[in-house]
Amino acid sequence: MDPLELTAVAFGIVSVWLSTRQHIASWPTALVNTALYLVIFQRAQLYANSGLQGVYFGLSCYGWYAWKFGGEARTGLVVTRVGRRLALGLAALVVVLTAILGLGLSRFTDAALPWLDSATTSASLVAQWMMTRKLLENWLLWLVLNVVYVGMYFSQGLRLTAGLYVVFFVLAALGFVQWRRSLRARLAA
Repeated sequence: MDPLELTAVAFGIVSVWLSTRQHIASWPTALVNTALYLVIFQRAQLYANSGLQGVYFGLSCYGWYAWKFGGEARTGLVVTRVGRRLALGLAALVVVLTAILGLGLSRFTDAALPWLDSATTSASLVAQWMMTRKLLENWLLWLVLNVVYVGMYFSQGLRLTAGLYVVFFVLAALGFVQWRRSLRARLAA
């Protein structure tokens, strides 16, 4: 068992669990998790997912700030919903990013799964950005992605990471329920 992967898994579980609770400490733990996975995915030749960790690192810095000061009058963010126009724009962004990444990885690298790696990376970028903005539907996208990631990581011999994404699936379901409850309580008040 790779101690680096084990450490990354532990930080990943803590980070996502804290996110389901809307706890600000989810962001610094995410910084450690993403730094470790950048190295792990590079070793596994999942280059898009490795690069994704670098972007996650930046998004985690932004999310930390946004959750603390991104609301009205520099207050904390509250859970909201994705509007139709934004949802369509984000879906189009996933398609375009997948095409660009997939083409690049399939032509210029020895990537193990260039198109699947590109699609999951693109959708994950969108899901993570949605989380930084406390958009409820981020959890629904994570539910789908986690299922795909389990198979992808297992196929690359990252069994511990595949198991982590099973845990992430459960946490995403919990996050959706808890954030929806928070949104409903706020709207009812």
